[in-house]
Amino acid sequence: MVGKSSCEVTLKEVLTPVSRPETVGPEKTYHILGAHWYAKGLYIKDVRSGSQIRAKNLYRVEQGDFVYNRLFAWKGSFAVASEEDHGCYVSNEFPCFSVNKDRIDIRYLWRYFSRSSAWEEAFGLSTGGTPTSRNRLKEEKLLAMRMPLPLLEEQERIVAKIDELAAKIDGARALRRKAAEEAESLLPSEISYLFSRGKESGWATWFLRDYVIDDCYGTSEKASDDNSGTPIFRMGNIQSGRLDLRDLKYLNLGEKDRQKLLLERGDILVNRTNSAELVGKCAVFDLEGEYAFASYLIRLRLDKNRAEPRLVASYINSSIGREYMFSERKQMTGQANVNATKLKALPIALPSISEQRGIVAYLEGLQANVDALKKHQAKIDGELDALLPSILDKAFKGEL
Repeated sequence: MVGKSSCEVTLKEVLTPVSRPETVGPEKTYHILGAHWYAKGLYIKDVRSGSQIRAKNLYRVEQGDFVYNRLFAWKGSFAVASEEDHGCYVSNEFPCFSVNKDRIDIRYLWRYFSRSSAWEEAFGLSTGGTPTSRNRLKEEKLLAMRMPLPLLEEQERIVAKIDELAAKIDGARALRRKAAEEAESLLPSEISYLFSRGKESGWATWFLRDYVIDDCYGTSEKASDDNSGTPIFRMGNIQSGRLDLRDLKYLNLGEKDRQKLLLERGDILVNRTNSAELVGKCAVFDLEGEYAFASYLIRLRLDKNRAEPRLVASYINSSIGREYMFSERKQMTGQANVNATKLKALPIALPSISEQRGIVAYLEGLQANVDALKKHQAKIDGELDALLPSILDKAFKGEL
C-alpha cells in the first residue's frame, strides 16, 4: 500500500483496451515498433513497405498508449508510447491501452511496471506451450492485475521523488563512465609519451625487422571444437593487447606444422587482416602449454637480447603503431590487410635492453593499478544498478 490515502485497484479500472487496425497497403511504408525488455521503452524494430509484410493488418500506436508484448511481458516488455512512437505500428502481439489520466499518472504506471516484481507477477500469469519463449500474458490476465493507487497528487510526489533519485544515479553513472574512460586511456597515453620522449632523448631508431629473428603466418586449416587437438589462437582471441582464452578452436597438427606453428614465450601475435581500425592489433604469448595460431595472424619472434617483446607489442598497439598500421594497410572489400613485410618496416626507437625491461616493469605496475581500479568500478556499477530497483520497491511500499 502506498500511503494512507492509497487504495488497490485492478488495471481494468485505469486501462481501456484500444485497437486501431489498418489494412496493410502495398505502397505504404510502415515503421514497426518493438518493446525493449526491462521496461526500457519502445523502439523502431523495422521499416518496411506493405508489399514486404505478410500480415493483413497492423495496429497504429498513439502517444500516451500503454503497450506491452504478450510474449515477453515476463521480461518486462512494458512501455508507454512517446511522441516519437506516435503514428507507428505494432503487430497483434502488442496490445495497446488508453490510460485514464483522471485516476493515474502515466509516469506512475510506467514506474510500477519497471519493477522486477511486476515482471515476476506477469510470468506467473502467462500461459503457453513452453515455459519461456512462448509464454503469453493475455489481456484479461493483465487487466486483472492489482496495483496500489493513491490520489494523483501523491502519485506525482512519488514520481517526482523517483525521478530525482534516478537523476542522481544517472549522474553517478556518468562520473563513473568518465573515470573508466580516463583509466582506460592512462596506459596508452603513458606508452605514447614514453616513446615520444625517448625518441627525442636519443633512443636508437631502427626498423622492427632489425629485431625480428623469425616470422611466420598461421595455419589456414579449419579448426574445430574437438579439444583433443592443439588450441588455436584466432584474431578474436586478441583483445585489448592481451590473449583471450575464451572461444578457442582446436586442430590436430602434423609434426612439420608443430615445429612451425607452436608458440614460444615472448612471441608476438599480430592480427594481419581485420577492419581498418583493428588490423595490426597484437599480444604477447606468455602461457604454459602448447598453442598455435591461425592464418589471419603473424607470429613475430624477436632477439630478446636486443628487444623486449612486451615493450615492442605495447608500441605496436599504441597510437603511433596504430597510425602506422592504418597508413600502410591494404584495403580490401570489407577488410584491411598488413603483410609481414609492411609490418616489419615499422620504424621503432628503443633504449638499451636493461632500460626496456625497466620500462616494462613500470608499465606492468601501472596496468595492475588500472586493473584494480576497473575491478573497483565494476563493483560500483553493480551497486548503482541495484539502487533504482530498491528505490522503486520502496516507492510502491509507501516507504519513499
